[in-house]
Amino acid sequence: MTQQSADTRSTPDIRAMLERLISQPSISSASPEWDHSNETVVNTLAEWLEPMGFAVEIMPVPGMPGKFNLIATLGSGPGGLVLSGHTDTVPFDDQRWQSDPFKLTERDDRWYGLGTCDMKGFFPLAIEAARAHLDKPFQQPLIILATADEESSMNGARALAEAGRPKGRYAVIGEPTGLKPVRMHKGIMMERLVFEGQSGHSSDPSLGRNAMEGMHAAISELLSLREYWQSKYHNDNFQVQVPTMNLGCIHGGDNPNRICANCELHFDLRPLPGMDMEALRQAILDKVQPVAESRELGLRFEPLFDGVPPFETAADSELVKVCERLTGHTGQAVAFATEAPWLQKLGMETLVMGPGHIDQAHQPDEYLDLSQVKPAVDILSRLIQHFCIESKP
Repeated sequence: MTQQSADTRSTPDIRAMLERLISQPSISSASPEWDHSNETVVNTLAEWLEPMGFAVEIMPVPGMPGKFNLIATLGSGPGGLVLSGHTDTVPFDDQRWQSDPFKLTERDDRWYGLGTCDMKGFFPLAIEAARAHLDKPFQQPLIILATADEESSMNGARALAEAGRPKGRYAVIGEPTGLKPVRMHKGIMMERLVFEGQSGHSSDPSLGRNAMEGMHAAISELLSLREYWQSKYHNDNFQVQVPTMNLGCIHGGDNPNRICANCELHFDLRPLPGMDMEALRQAILDKVQPVAESRELGLRFEPLFDGVPPFETAADSELVKVCERLTGHTGQAVAFATEAPWLQKLGMETLVMGPGHIDQAHQPDEYLDLSQVKPAVDILSRLIQHFCIESKP
């Protein structure tokens, strides 16, 4: 099917598309009782995109039954523009919603529903923007990318990077940024530190090896390391301008009169662009391992999940400059993490920009403000015009 013969009659309007996507549960979660397949969502996107002339590929995510990525390509060439979104949502608290999370509800000039802004709402807007260009000759391809499990494991984006797909030169991820271009964000790491000692009667400390006291010493080392990192790394673009480390939860021991045999700490780090996650983990291990050895404690240090690297696209890159010109906003930095590092790993200039605001995401009564819809379609349409229609090979 050529672009000129593409049939868009089977593609609904923006509201009808969003209404259908919202009705299809696609929650991703580390808790099996919440986790859903996203197969229905990607099949629905394929149903709309194929009649428009897109070549659609649905790729299973290795090792994750029921999870799929979608790559839909219109046109061909060595460059091209990727418009990317994730198909999954977070879990929800039904009792705190004023309306059905799986039914698109309009009130107060807003569309309410689970995923309206984070981020199923991006797909209908990207499709509508593409529809305006179907009768034009594409010099470079337009790729609409839909990923799995962004809200839990990032395994959809990770699988794409490992497969070397998709190929493009520029990528815009439509996370909710109020249609302001975001060219950098911090990373996120969540780590587990466990000390194993020996229990015994508390009346005689020599009868055991106290894991909690070892953890106390290790925490002092971690806080010292945090102080060092915050003195060394600084970025004025962020509201919190230094890397952070949060000691989130700790569990240890079972009774006041027993020497603590096991203590476990969970903590997170938010590294700035330019900080390498593996180097950070090694620095932590170099600090806590001597503590364990000196106290004859067993040590286990491991990530709770693989983490999201920090991300930055240069301020003078073409994609940043074009998006700044189209929106009237300077490229910004945010604290939340996205799939941008994996698209960047594929060799693309990458930027985060989409309708809605992050403070509406992951909340009861999540909504997309209707005032964002037309401007979003217009910006995406102009990006397609610039990078796919006017751009020469």
